[in-house]
Amino acid sequence: MAASHLTALASPRALLYDAGRQRRGGTAMDGAALDAWVGRTETAEDVVDGARMAALAATLDRPLDACAPDGALPPLWHWTHFQVWVPASGLGPDGHPRRGGFLPPVHDLPRRMFAGGRLAFPGQLFPGERILRRSTIAKVAEKQGSTGRLVFVTVRHEITGPRGRAIEEEHDIVYRGLAGPAVKDAPPPPPPRQGITRTVTPDPVLLFRYSALTANGHRIHYDRRYATEVEGYPGLIVHGPLQATLLAGLAAEAAPGLRLRRFSFRSVRPLFDLAPFTLHAAAEAEGRVVLETRDDRGHPCMIAEAELA
Repeated sequence: MAASHLTALASPRALLYDAGRQRRGGTAMDGAALDAWVGRTETAEDVVDGARMAALAATLDRPLDACAPDGALPPLWHWTHFQVWVPASGLGPDGHPRRGGFLPPVHDLPRRMFAGGRLAFPGQLFPGERILRRSTIAKVAEKQGSTGRLVFVTVRHEITGPRGRAIEEEHDIVYRGLAGPAVKDAPPPPPPRQGITRTVTPDPVLLFRYSALTANGHRIHYDRRYATEVEGYPGLIVHGPLQATLLAGLAAEAAPGLRLRRFSFRSVRPLFDLAPFTLHAAAEAEGRVVLETRDDRGHPCMIAEAELA
């Protein structure tokens, strides 16, 4: 199990958490308070685990040797590593660790979503290798959306192994309130580009297993009553990281013989477990693939771009 070491701690006041206040909506942090989190760092150690690789392959219903033909940890599968399991008493009402500490405690915005990310893969990692992740809060930005206040947090990760840097990553987290519809109406979208298409059935077992493999306790992915009655969604939400992982795997199919070097993705619409969804990949130029997930009505939910060489 990963061992986590905080190298920059929040103040004792910031570490306090009132679960009832999160349910009711707490006092909004001002810009100066949010800016105080920029530059905070955290480090974690782990070992590339072949058993976790096999478990994720089984969860995705694919042979491990097809996902990792050279034996290396496939792109984005590092999200099953550096797990943090806090005691049950340390969880908030949404199933996440109580807010505060490394990430800013945005108590007044209860919805938390993985909004997107950008990754580079300068090296590879193999089972049994010890790895180190250094995480830094790179940016905190407050914006006004159509449903009210939003807070975006960008976290930068650098993962190194025995041969040096292997993964460079930035990921964006967005916090939003409960006001407004959980899903906006949208006009009929244009058809996807010509290319490879795959269909995925997001049953609750898939979502539960992926949550367990990534130590993600967020209840919107496996607790239907919480997702629908508390956060107001029509069903369970398909993880953004799961969608991105599936798209990265499809990029490899679209450019056989090449290795993923860069990958970026952005969530544009929630994806639910209410019906099968589709993955699409279209090669635009040598080594460049554009990708997306679409729900059963054809609306894009995640858009991505891959560079392979």
